[in-house]
Amino acid sequence: MASLGKWLADSRLIKGPVYSLVGMASWPGLEIVNRTEITGMEHLEGLPRQNVLFVSNHQTYFADVITMMHVFCANAWHRKNYLGLPTYLLWPFTRVRFVAAEETMKSNWLSRLFSLAGAVSVKRTWRAEGKDVTRDRDEGDSIKIDEALQKNWVITFPQGTTKPFAPGRKGTAYIIKKNRPIVVPVTINGFWRAFDKKGLRFKKKGTHLKVNIKAPLTIDYDAPADTILDQVMDAIEQSKDYMMKGRHHIISLIDK
Repeated sequence: MASLGKWLADSRLIKGPVYSLVGMASWPGLEIVNRTEITGMEHLEGLPRQNVLFVSNHQTYFADVITMMHVFCANAWHRKNYLGLPTYLLWPFTRVRFVAAEETMKSNWLSRLFSLAGAVSVKRTWRAEGKDVTRDRDEGDSIKIDEALQKNWVITFPQGTTKPFAPGRKGTAYIIKKNRPIVVPVTINGFWRAFDKKGLRFKKKGTHLKVNIKAPLTIDYDAPADTILDQVMDAIEQSKDYMMKGRHHIISLIDK
């Protein structure tokens, strides 16, 4: 059964139609109802097809990662900092997995469908069923992420929550230390304003959505986990320094 699950997670026969279905359903919200500005797609050029970890801030459960998948597919069709018409969904780039909370991916039929697009479901160590909890990191979850990196690009959200400027989780640093991936920071903005918390319903139309892909980080993989995590959090502009840098960050925090 475990081997079947791994096959489904990486099978283009499964992921391709799901990408196309989810992509066509979400594209109007990104390009017609709202407008998406993409910068930094040149940093995707020349990346290997495995052991690349994308780290990003988090604003909705699903809209963030769906948009990144659009960007990766558009890049595979040689688009430069724009999506354009979604012809890239005719043959989508599917070598992407994303880390997501297990309970979120099992919450309804839609999230279960989207999980077929490449979810790496993990148990949150600090929250379960809407309550704060304290439990040890599941080694099995770490192994699943390690295996996903062997064949794919992997998207993870170090904060594990949509709350801005929440502290990062050390699990991300341990993954980096163990696998030594290329780490690409991504910053997003506007999604919390445009969509509800799940990222499936519009909250405000005509919103300017931003996706900025930064250059891969230069990381000392032998540095302490705390040092690596601080570097990641600064790169995705969620460190304490960024929280204090500008009035617009404080307003965003209050509006949440």
